[in-house]
Amino acid sequence: MRDKVIVITGSTSGIGFGMAQRFARLGGKIVLSGFISDKSPQQLSSELIKLGAAEVVYQQADFSKPEEITRMFENILARFGRVDILINNAGIQFVSPVEQFPADKWEAIIRVDLISAFYTIRGVVPTMKKNNWGRIINIASAHALVASPFKSAYVAAKHGLLGLTKTVALEVAEHGITVNAICPGYVKTPLVLNQVADTAKARGITEEQVVKNVLLSAQATKKFVEIEEIAELAVFLCSDKAGSITGAGLSIDGGWTAQ
Repeated sequence: MRDKVIVITGSTSGIGFGMAQRFARLGGKIVLSGFISDKSPQQLSSELIKLGAAEVVYQQADFSKPEEITRMFENILARFGRVDILINNAGIQFVSPVEQFPADKWEAIIRVDLISAFYTIRGVVPTMKKNNWGRIINIASAHALVASPFKSAYVAAKHGLLGLTKTVALEVAEHGITVNAICPGYVKTPLVLNQVADTAKARGITEEQVVKNVLLSAQATKKFVEIEEIAELAVFLCSDKAGSITGAGLSIDGGWTAQ
């Protein structure tokens, strides 16, 4: 991965930053993008440089707005001339019964979790084709394969993301480009923890019951998936040894979708 240009969306915390840390240790040139929370872009970049990243750049974009995504990739290509690896990890969530689901929340989730991936992929495929090599990974979810109540927008978006993954994989297969989706179960991230209270309200149970009886009930291991496990899978998919893996939805969900 040394000196490869790696764009990871939603990479200022959680799974995204965990993947950025793993690729930094391999000497990649990392492009971060996402909402800043408790750490500034400078702090995040410094951490990745200390781990071994060849270069770190922060690009701000509102992933609900196609024009900002397009501009972001124009800036990246102007700086580096190429993108070798794209990891679509940006995502938002909201939990509500369908008849009470706010329309603006539903549409925002579809825009950020699904539509944005179309624009990011469109932004990198030409340069990947030119170089006859590329890796695109979409961080989907077990909800790309199965459904859960009260998550109509998220489930719809993730099912769509897996469909997009398969379609693009077929289109670019003869150009040395692979396109895959990683489908994690529940990972202890801010996105997951923030939905515990909403799920408790929607189901009329306590937050402790949500974790035990809702989040982890379907995962046979009864454990959260570790961020590092997802990062290791992403690194493997970006290796030359994974060149024949494309169009796949790879579950890493503690046995959830095996049931």
